[in-house]
Amino acid sequence: MAANNSLAGDDFLLLTIQFIVLQVLVMIFLFINLLLIITFFKKEYFYTTARYILFALTLLSDSFLLFVTDILLIFTHFYITIQVWICVIIFVAVLLYITVTPVTLAAMTLERYVAICMPLRHGELSSMRNTMNCILIIHGISSLPCILILSTFFGSASLSFYKQYQFCSVELFMIYIWQHNLRSAVYQFQFLIMCIIIVFSYVKIMKVAKAASGEDKKSSRKGLRTVVLHGFQLLLCLIQLWCPFIEVALLQINLSLFEIARYLNFLLFYLAPRCLSPLIYGLRDEVFFQALKYYASFGLYKRNII
Repeated sequence: MAANNSLAGDDFLLLTIQFIVLQVLVMIFLFINLLLIITFFKKEYFYTTARYILFALTLLSDSFLLFVTDILLIFTHFYITIQVWICVIIFVAVLLYITVTPVTLAAMTLERYVAICMPLRHGELSSMRNTMNCILIIHGISSLPCILILSTFFGSASLSFYKQYQFCSVELFMIYIWQHNLRSAVYQFQFLIMCIIIVFSYVKIMKVAKAASGEDKKSSRKGLRTVVLHGFQLLLCLIQLWCPFIEVALLQINLSLFEIARYLNFLLFYLAPRCLSPLIYGLRDEVFFQALKYYASFGLYKRNII
């Protein structure tokens, strides 16, 4: 009995340390994103250029999604339940913005394809009006899985279920096995389309890179690296969709394994993909990076920026 108590105490200590570390990482990520968003709004060039606008959309989307999912994780950690109807309202936004980032990545990849492979049409296709229309299309496409998942839930749940107190997670909306399978199929089909877009853009940009020379070749190679990073980020987002299936299987085996798996999944497949956006555009983009250093140093770093 004493050994069991000691083991339980060790598990509790490990989970507490993991929880604290995760909260520190989330706060660091949100702070970096806030700094990037402030930098974006400080310069007119950034909020009038298509790729920076799409970049800002991923920052806002990821920050919102991480903040809300972290709150839900805190609720679960402290065994706080809420009424189902409140959880439904929260998950309308969560299910929407889970998909906004990967769809935006596909749009950003297409923007790089147009800039490198169709430079003469880039200014026309990347106008402010077209960019705003693109953002509306991104949200429209992203809302389809949300509508499908919630409509199957509304058709299956009884009215009394909405008044119950439950842990708020996406699994709450999966009453039947076929709903799990349908959700997985919809997301994977959507991600397949986005992967095709990224591979298509990569192949086209590679052809241009081989034929180009001088500055054009350098620009094309940088575009290729950006597309590869988008592809890697998209892969992490896709793996994120498989995490609930792994967690449910582990929950039936051992609660401690479930807690550890959920911690690692959140760290690797929720937090990590959303740290890549600042890496891709916040640090690799020379213009944005110079502006970021200027504002992060409160104007002490003085170098000519736009």
